[in-house]
Amino acid sequence: MKAEHRLIFLLTVAYRRLQRAIEQETAAHGLTSAQAGVLFYLGRNDEALIGDVSQALDIVPSAMTGLADRMERAGLIKRRRDGADGRSQRLHLTAAGHELGKRAATRTRVINSRLMDGFSEAEIDVVSRWLTSLQDKFPKDKDG
Repeated sequence: MKAEHRLIFLLTVAYRRLQRAIEQETAAHGLTSAQAGVLFYLGRNDEALIGDVSQALDIVPSAMTGLADRMERAGLIKRRRDGADGRSQRLHLTAAGHELGKRAATRTRVINSRLMDGFSEAEIDVVSRWLTSLQDKFPKDKDG
């Protein structure tokens, strides 16, 4: 195996460095990366079921509940009972959550641009396809 093909090592180091950069950017807005993810998702899917947000962001339901609690206390989201199923909750962005999500998205676009810098569109397409394939190759645990 070529040294540059140590994919597990390279992915791990890249993830740690990228996560630190994202945390620094979102912290500038008083957010965690998980909270920013919720704001981004709800910015495109407002009134989503809490379970759908959890699944889309690959967050276990118990962690999603705590995350929603903190975001609601911060005034970023509101919970509403689902009209069709009173046991389910829908998450709604507040005006503050919407505005903060837009500002955080602008900052994360800068990071995304840095990730793509120096690579052609075709190369980015291959990397994107490969990273997406990992979700099928290593599916989420049934319990998570």
